[in-house]
Amino acid sequence: MNAIISASELASDLTGERPPVVLDVRWQHEGSMRSAYREGHLPSAVFVDLEADVTGEAGAAGRHPLPDLDHFGAVMRAAGVSPERDVVVYDTGQNWAAARLWWMLRWTGHPSVRVLDGGIALWAGALEEGEGGTPAEGSFVPAPNSTDFLDADSAAALARSGLLLDARAGERYRGEVEPIDSVAGHIPGAVSAPTTENVTADGRFKSPAELADRFKALGVSSTSSASGTSEIGVYCGSGVSGAHEVLALAVAGIPAALYVGSWSEWSADPERPVATGADPQ
Repeated sequence: MNAIISASELASDLTGERPPVVLDVRWQHEGSMRSAYREGHLPSAVFVDLEADVTGEAGAAGRHPLPDLDHFGAVMRAAGVSPERDVVVYDTGQNWAAARLWWMLRWTGHPSVRVLDGGIALWAGALEEGEGGTPAEGSFVPAPNSTDFLDADSAAALARSGLLLDARAGERYRGEVEPIDSVAGHIPGAVSAPTTENVTADGRFKSPAELADRFKALGVSSTSSASGTSEIGVYCGSGVSGAHEVLALAVAGIPAALYVGSWSEWSADPERPVATGADPQ
């Protein structure tokens, strides 16, 4: 199944006999966007709070570590999520938060999750106001797999044995500036691949062919997509924009794993090496 869905396709699916579960995961660094949800959201959409429900509390494991899976499962079931029912997630249009929820659901075993390409910004239909309805309880129980997730050690190993992509802005990768974390630079061996280059001017993903060409130029081999294994990893600042790059790779038909702790976890340990400059080292 495709990893993304257009606004027109979603509008059609919502009028079908079995419409998808729609999850609104709009988020900003300043906090929850639940008020924006109340002001207007896609029909039948249920609000999910990125920091309360999709990620855990900031700490040694990073700014957006994994959430408690029992809590995550309960939130998904309350939103109506079941394994046999399609799910569509969206945010403001940047698709970082939506991609993190997409990754969480895929990593924990949901077989059919898509991100609304371009987010609510490209939705042309009517919006609903208020808190939204209470959907029927779903049956989804998280069952994580071992292939789509990286910790610090496996990310470091993949940077040497495969391909580890750094989805942050190039200046952060090079160590020229670090606006959030205490140490500037990148994981040794990682390749700079800013996630902003995955999309067009209106926020939609580039075509699968364009993305495949982009990732090939960054070092993705022709066997990476054919193998079906995660020989490619991605990290960012805290595991949110990196999920967007994993999603872009999926659009191109290339499997990849996410280092959830990302630079916020890596740089917090003074024992871990740090590289600077334009070269992976």
